[in-house]
Amino acid sequence: MARSKNTKLLANYDCPGGGQVWVEGTTLYVGHMREPTGTSIVDVSDPRNPRTVARIEVPKGWHSHKVRVANDIMVVNHEKLGTEGDASFGGGLGIYDVSNPPEPRLITKWRTQGRGVHRYDFDGRYAYISPTAEGYVGNICMILDLKDPARPEEVGRWWIPGQWKAGGEDYPWENWTAPRCHHPMRRGDRLYVSYWHHGYYILDISDMSKPKLISGGNTSPAFPHPTHTCLPMPQPLKGRDIMVVADEDVAKLWPAPPAFTWIYDITNEACPVPIATWQVEGLDKDGSPQPPMMGCHQPSERFKGTIIPFAWFAQGLRLLEIADPYNPREVGFYEPDPPQGFEVSSSNDVTIDDRGLCYLIDRQRGVDIIETSVL
Repeated sequence: MARSKNTKLLANYDCPGGGQVWVEGTTLYVGHMREPTGTSIVDVSDPRNPRTVARIEVPKGWHSHKVRVANDIMVVNHEKLGTEGDASFGGGLGIYDVSNPPEPRLITKWRTQGRGVHRYDFDGRYAYISPTAEGYVGNICMILDLKDPARPEEVGRWWIPGQWKAGGEDYPWENWTAPRCHHPMRRGDRLYVSYWHHGYYILDISDMSKPKLISGGNTSPAFPHPTHTCLPMPQPLKGRDIMVVADEDVAKLWPAPPAFTWIYDITNEACPVPIATWQVEGLDKDGSPQPPMMGCHQPSERFKGTIIPFAWFAQGLRLLEIADPYNPREVGFYEPDPPQGFEVSSSNDVTIDDRGLCYLIDRQRGVDIIETSVL
């Protein structure tokens, strides 16, 4: 049976499992995990009765599991899955006009070499993406200008020295996992970039054509989980500049207990300092290894005040209050029943809308629409 605190399920939208959800107005956009379903567009004007209005498909061997929308422009990723499928489809981004959501119109496809694009941020003008690129090992960080959505223009890129093999850089990670930019996020003239088992980086993008490193750090040598997302707070908390860093409970370097989230003080951004961590109570009982996808995955990129919704894989939705960043505390949760045919839930992403409703997607099947009294 589902468990909850300060939350209530309004509806379950039955759909193939997915990687990301996003809401603009009363329209829900769902990026799906597996072909043939790429993106679903759903009318949630009545959140108790979600209604599919459009669906975009992708060919075998590709997925389009991320989606962001701003200024009536929808950006979806195209990323290779495995080795089969139509190679001519190509990795990159699909860019759509969704001014009329039931009739999404492809404006253009931006292509990149290799596997394609993973996760990204999009503010309506610029996309901050994590593509593979010709001549580089793994994913890098790139900024695209979509001022003219029909003609995306690269304005800047950044990578860890050693990734650019075609440029003659020495590659120092033969005995470590390959570098992989996972998820850049912008605040002001900074990018906060997660880099998987290579940690996180803070970049100065006051000149977007020349991103400059300010600082970085990596917990993976001591903790085996990859760095998934770096979420900077929009305002000081207790007089400090704060960044929430989520580790993902997958791809562990060795058997380990579930991943958790970190709280960093970045007031001196040249010297980020972890000041707290948070884990679902009782999940890590004694430090023993557990299977993957039991712990932390992804914070909502949208939140209200100081309460951050998290998708916590098998533990569902967690609502984390960080007004006191030294002492994060849970103020609500929703632990859904596993989708039919599965043993546990796998909550992969969460977002909120202007009504304060939470949209929690399971990577296996379905989206839960959840009301809460704390947002």
